[in-house]
Amino acid sequence: MSTMEKLRAVPFLPWSRVFQAAEKLGAVPRGPVVFECVGVPGILEQIISEAPLMTRFVVVGVCMEPDTFRPAMAINKEAELRFAFCYDPAEFHTVLQMVAKGRVDPSPLVTDTVGLAGVADAFEQLADPERHAKILIDPSL
Repeated sequence: MSTMEKLRAVPFLPWSRVFQAAEKLGAVPRGPVVFECVGVPGILEQIISEAPLMTRFVVVGVCMEPDTFRPAMAINKEAELRFAFCYDPAEFHTVLQMVAKGRVDPSPLVTDTVGLAGVADAFEQLADPERHAKILIDPSL
């Protein structure tokens, strides 16, 4: 049997209805959510190329230079690209409550602690992403 004959033998299914039903049942595959927090030219191209199908990209890194990526790659993977500017007060409240209740441990993000006298130097150090992620300012130091 030829390939065309095999294809003709496939029973007709109303695929649009099958997908709608699967979506309602939560059976449609969903990809991961990837947060781009770097803001370096070329990073969007890299993460879109390496991510699996149906990934949602939330871009919060502020790239200050022109950047490019291949839209065809994102289209073929049915990727979702979302850009976020900042957080609203309710989100800050929720996160602070989670930290206060011990549900989230922020310590892995803190790479150094400085007193008020070290603030200017801390900003210089933060310019190097290989050196620091977050520097905590403790006025008591």
